[in-house]
Amino acid sequence: MRSLLAALLCISAAPACAGGFALRDLTAVADEAGAALGRGYAARSAPERLTLMCTTCDGAPMVDLLLGRQNDGTEERVRAGRTSMAQLEDICRSCSLDCRLSGLSVDPAVGWVTTYGIGSSAGATAVILRDGDLLTIRALAGSREAAARQIEVLARRVAPRIVGR
Repeated sequence: MRSLLAALLCISAAPACAGGFALRDLTAVADEAGAALGRGYAARSAPERLTLMCTTCDGAPMVDLLLGRQNDGTEERVRAGRTSMAQLEDICRSCSLDCRLSGLSVDPAVGWVTTYGIGSSAGATAVILRDGDLLTIRALAGSREAAARQIEVLARRVAPRIVGR
């Protein structure tokens, strides 16, 4: 009887886990991410964090992919159009006047990319949300363009595998 009850509880709990990202372990994409960025990248991976860096590349770029949760309602407001990309950029610019934001196509998730200066370097951050799951891709490089390029490559080649269909 106990095993029947345990089985029923497991089955009834399964739909609650159906939403969110398809992949929840970044170690599974470490090699793919390094190959997408090109030669010279070394990776350090854990289930919720993947760090890639290239000390021999121009500007010594460093990239972090982080898995987390965000249930503050932002995803729903963006999906419903109650929060626009322009409003998100205004929020970003309130923290840094040189912050720029653009939408990111990551269906069925929602996302955006910000770029900004950091002293003599620059950074770019992608935020990708799906059913409360959060993927953050953060790049630091010698220029805004180089940081944005790291984000663009990983958002196009690795993020779809994490997000799923």
